[in-house]
Order: sequence, then structure tokens, then C-alpha cells
Amino acid sequence: MITMEDIIREGHPTLRRVAEEIPLPASAEDRKILEELLEYVKNSQNPEIAEKFGLRPGIGLAAPQINVSKRMIAVHLRDENDELYSYALFNPKIISHSVKKSYLTSGEGCLSVDRAVPGIVPRHAKIKVKGTTLDGEEIIIKLKGLPAICFQHEIDHLNGIMFYDHINQENPFEEPANAVAIER
Repeated sequence: MITMEDIIREGHPTLRRVAEEIPLPASAEDRKILEELLEYVKNSQNPEIAEKFGLRPGIGLAAPQINVSKRMIAVHLRDENDELYSYALFNPKIISHSVKKSYLTSGEGCLSVDRAVPGIVPRHAKIKVKGTTLDGEEIIIKLKGLPAICFQHEIDHLNGIMFYDHINQENPFEEPANAVAIER
């Protein structure tokens, strides 16, 4: 079981590395890691388990965050319509995106960042992600709103990008033109 002790923090070199593709079909070891990533995110949202093991709540986790530089992410969250988005993917890739932007009004956070980083993180409002599930099925997911933001945040981790790299350093609260503000 992954705990906060397994999650590396900003400044660690693995977080700035471009992660390796996973050869498919995935090995038993890679499948186990991906299952544990999803288990962490689910456990972190369960108040009893989170308290018992000292887990910070999260809606997504990428393998580089546990010092495994491989292209794997897990996401577990509900959108504004209470629809569940629960995915564990090998080699996720954004295959298309909108020109229109969106951002979380509350800003973004990260399990690898132990400080608040105020500012607007512009993201694509809509994306299509292609990836391979734990069952070896290649899928394409259309996303918007919070799920789209979460997937972009996790896929950034696979490319050595931190969320605050997107914040305008000159004017951190400058709203992107024509963007959708998402309350969380």
C-alpha cells in the first residue's frame, strides 16, 4: 500500500524527468504499481482509511510521484454531475484538445507539493485522452471540467512538468481570455 512516505516531493529529480513508455502488455510488476496508484487515490478519499494511515486526499497520482519514472496515472473523482471518473492507465496521451481554456478557481494542489502555490493554472477546457487500461484495453476518453484538469495535471507529471509551471509569474491571478472557471 502506498502511503505519504512513498510520495516524493518537489525538488526530487524524478519529478522533472520525462517518464518511460510502458511496454505492452504490461508486466506483472507494472500492473501492481498501477493498481497501487489507484488504490492510494481511493483510500485517500476515504476519511477512516486516510486518517488511519495519514494520507493526504488526492484525486490523481502519477507513477513519477512515487519515484517510478514510467508512464502510468490513476485518477478517481466525481464531476459536477456526480459522475465517477475512475481510471488507471498505461501510456496516457492527450490526442486532441480544445483551444478554449479552463481553470480551477481554487487553484491546483499536488501530493508532491507541501505548500500552497497561489495562482491560476490555465488548462484546456476539453481533451481526449488515449490510454491502456489494467485489462490491456486501449480506450479513448472525452473529458471536460474537473476530470479534464485532473488528467492534464497527471499527464504533466509524466513529462516532468509541475502545475505551477503553468502559472503566469508576472500576474499569477490573470484569468486566461475566454476561459471557463471551474469551482471546486
